Amino acid sequence: MEMLRIEGLYKRFGDKEVLRGLELSVPEHSIFGFIGKNGAGKTTTMKTVLGLLKADMGEIFVNGERVLYGKTDTNRYVGYLPDVPEFYSFMTAKEYLRFCGEITGMSQKENASRTDALLSLVGLSKETHRIAGFSRGMKQRLGIAQALLNKPKLLICDEPTSALDPVGRKEILDILLAVKEQTTVLFSTHILSDVERICTDVAFLNEGTAILQGKPADIKGGLQTKEYRIETKGAEGTALLQNAFGGMRKIDENKIIFSENDHDLSDVLRFMADQRIALLKMDQPEKSLEELFLEVTKK
Repeated sequence: MEMLRIEGLYKRFGDKEVLRGLELSVPEHSIFGFIGKNGAGKTTTMKTVLGLLKADMGEIFVNGERVLYGKTDTNRYVGYLPDVPEFYSFMTAKEYLRFCGEITGMSQKENASRTDALLSLVGLSKETHRIAGFSRGMKQRLGIAQALLNKPKLLICDEPTSALDPVGRKEILDILLAVKEQTTVLFSTHILSDVERICTDVAFLNEGTAILQGKPADIKGGLQTKEYRIETKGAEGTALLQNAFGGMRKIDENKIIFSENDHDLSDVLRFMADQRIALLKMDQPEKSLEELFLEVTKK
């Protein structure tokens, strides 16, 4: 089942067209990485999904219901973490979540139970000092707890790890992994290593449209040209290979890499045997999502 579907979404600000017919399909209980450079339209998309921006054209469906600008009934299915969440800094984390629960009409018993469970989930159950003293990472964790308070079917996080150190990023990613069974997660990012670590599905956003989307393994398999990396016993061997086969790239004193589009592996190995070039190692390096994204956005 699709938790979020976007069809032909267009949005312009003045003379700048930010979204150009965006199509997106987010499966239920996926961790969906929405990948794009800064200014690619990620935040605009998310605010349109939330009904905070009016699309120029196109339709959005959350849990099968159409999103209408200014009529945010579909937001009952959604939890949202903005890129820079704001809090009442004089409150403690527990006071803040209890306050949010009261606003939404939770019973006192459910509010207390849900607050304790979420603070435990995000690692803030023992924090008793005021939010004013929280680090950026702690505020992001509290923001996720607040977004999960009403048990949303879709959790939207806008650049949740962009300003965090490696430890803070790991903490946020671990939380998103932990809630996957409870909700569908859509998070925007330009940090491709985060996507590779936790995402079940991804979309590459470029110039206002999704140029690729699907499972990371499928995207890699569909785009990658096989490359071979060869390590010889000495530098003389790599020099001979480069002279005989144009286009081979030297990556170390005795290591080269080449594409199957340029040279047949059997021809290379036959040449090495004829020239008595000692082969120490041969493998097929896999390109990262970051490398693939850079390749497709340059086209």
